[in-house]
Amino acid sequence: MQDLMQNSGFMTSFTPSATLAITAKAKELKKQGKDVCSMSAGEPDFDTPRAIKDACIKALNEGKVTYTPASGLMELREAVAAKFLRDNQICVTPAQTVVAPGAKFSVFSTIAALCGPGDEVILPSPYWLSYPEMVRATGAKVVVVPTSADNNYELDPAELDRAITDRTRLLILNTPCNPTGAVYRAETLAAIAEVVLRRNIMVLADEIYEKLVYDADKPHVSIASLSDEMREHTVTVNGFSKTYAMTGWRLGYLAAPLWLTKRIIAFQSHTTSNPTTFAQYGALAALRGEADSEAEAMRRVFAQRRDLIVRLAREIPLVRCIRPQGAFYLLCDVSAYKMPSVKFCEELLARELLACIPCGAFGADGCIRLSYACSKDNIEESLRRLAHFVKEL
Repeated sequence: MQDLMQNSGFMTSFTPSATLAITAKAKELKKQGKDVCSMSAGEPDFDTPRAIKDACIKALNEGKVTYTPASGLMELREAVAAKFLRDNQICVTPAQTVVAPGAKFSVFSTIAALCGPGDEVILPSPYWLSYPEMVRATGAKVVVVPTSADNNYELDPAELDRAITDRTRLLILNTPCNPTGAVYRAETLAAIAEVVLRRNIMVLADEIYEKLVYDADKPHVSIASLSDEMREHTVTVNGFSKTYAMTGWRLGYLAAPLWLTKRIIAFQSHTTSNPTTFAQYGALAALRGEADSEAEAMRRVFAQRRDLIVRLAREIPLVRCIRPQGAFYLLCDVSAYKMPSVKFCEELLARELLACIPCGAFGADGCIRLSYACSKDNIEESLRRLAHFVKEL
């Protein structure tokens, strides 16, 4: 008789998210009454702006609860295309956009539409831990290209060129970056674009943290905006979760060459039917600028927290970090303490009741990720506990 637990499917090797695992453990300790400080969450600690909620409520009250096209409401796709032109200087038609149940799904559907067994996908490390799992789910091979803190964790174009083979299909580029907080410089992106076009590969540009940038000399630049040719080699993914504190709404979107959006829409039609209908009306209010003031206020708070956490972290002996220019994470190199990142974070939670994310699954063992999507008091207390923990080590 066959063993139903044994099969050769591409998804059998998935491992649970390290981010969700440590967050769940911290929540369980909190339920037990423990005084847990958490710096693990990858979501803003703000409520969704009122105007977005009201648009969703209005849609519900008006009975807008039936199916939409698989690619999303045309009105919303038009707003997405207008946003790409206005904010990113990427000229696309609504037909080149796809609205999805989360930017994460937009990333996966892009990989699934482009890659399969025998293909290679290049990932600069450190990387968001879901990227390699998504690539392996298609049967493609992950090719990791390490980056360095000395270069702001930006991919070296020469190293990219060396990593490309005749099997390379895709480069995944995340800026602003989770977990490093790095925002790629325009000159780096231009050099990467030259390699991409010369070697004829595609780029998946994950720009979900686009609006959360903090330094005037490090603005966000979309690689697809560099030329018409580069636009035809790029899928730009974005969403509403981080900018508008809409993590639970599960809405993302992308822009891509028309031949590829057709594939992605077909894939999405067979897997999700369509993004949640009434949530799309809230997203429409966001793209129309009805919550811009709240989004900017949130960004300013994150900038202040960034400055605080960097200052406190740099006071801890043997903890090294770059000053993040975007997102809301601080990547700390704790390799001097000679402990795998998972064990480091497990001990940190057990001894100090401080939840941080181990970065082995992010391609950066020896590092931990601290999320400053939390209050000033929580940041100060968390860094005090981290300092005490490493002192005891």
